[in-house]
Amino acid sequence: MFSSLLRRVGRAEWFARLARPLVPLDRALGRLTRGRFVAFGLPGLPSLLITTTGRRSGEPRSNPLLYAPDGSAFVVIGSNWGQRHHPAWTANLLANPEATVMVDGERFPVRARLVAGPERARLRELLLDVWPGYAGYERRSGGRDLRMFRLERRRP
Repeated sequence: MFSSLLRRVGRAEWFARLARPLVPLDRALGRLTRGRFVAFGLPGLPSLLITTTGRRSGEPRSNPLLYAPDGSAFVVIGSNWGQRHHPAWTANLLANPEATVMVDGERFPVRARLVAGPERARLRELLLDVWPGYAGYERRSGGRDLRMFRLERRRP
């Protein structure tokens, strides 16, 4: 029940403005709980902590993200809360698609693939089922094509 209310509220522009500044806290919560509690541990919202390599710094960069499962893969989108610029983690994945993900306390390597074409339309629907607010983020992004990635597990 709470997650359905949150999904409705998450569509509102004011929600993005209030929630965006809390991302550093969410990132810390994800690290402290080994990825068990991301998206502030809200039930019904599948979430992960992705660690990319900074394209300029070469340093690890972690970000909490909601995801949609697609078989054994994870689908994520660089909505950046509907801002007009892409989030840095998406540029990091474009520069180096190898990343690490923590989900439910399990850490494993993934390879990111930018999604396009008909596959994108199918995966977009999966993401909207998880978080309907992405539709509003698309509208508010000023026509920016939100980068979408399919994260596939790699062998360590």
